Amino acid sequence: MATRYDILQLIPQRPPIVMVTTFDGFDGNTSLTTFAIQPDNLFVADGKLQESGVIEHIAQSAAARCGYESLSRSEDVPLGYIGAVEKLQLFTLPSVGDNLTTRIEVLQEVFGITLVEAETRSDDRPICRCRMKIFIESKHEKKA
Repeated sequence: MATRYDILQLIPQRPPIVMVTTFDGFDGNTSLTTFAIQPDNLFVADGKLQESGVIEHIAQSAAARCGYESLSRSEDVPLGYIGAVEKLQLFTLPSVGDNLTTRIEVLQEVFGITLVEAETRSDDRPICRCRMKIFIESKHEKKA
């Protein structure tokens, strides 16, 4: 794996909606991110990161990989949109103070759609697994 990168260089989101703390690089089709859950996070309720926050964290983890690849080619970081979430298994809601580690594996990239498989853990506890289809906006599709 590569060294850590400043996450705000890799994703289009800005506080207070940033759901990744660090991008820990990638090796082939697999990348790693981390996220430290803070009490003031928009997706936290009753001390727990809600399902929508876990899904957003996974989407931003995939975006960080895409952003890293774009910057390595001297391109702008593209926008991405969740197209579908499939085979979602949410094992538990993580708590404030937990540090999530998410592994993203790219299964397929076709016509601007990326299919990833994600696994999120906190220490040795499984938090979530899913597949996600992400639509990546090309620079030709951006609105003027």
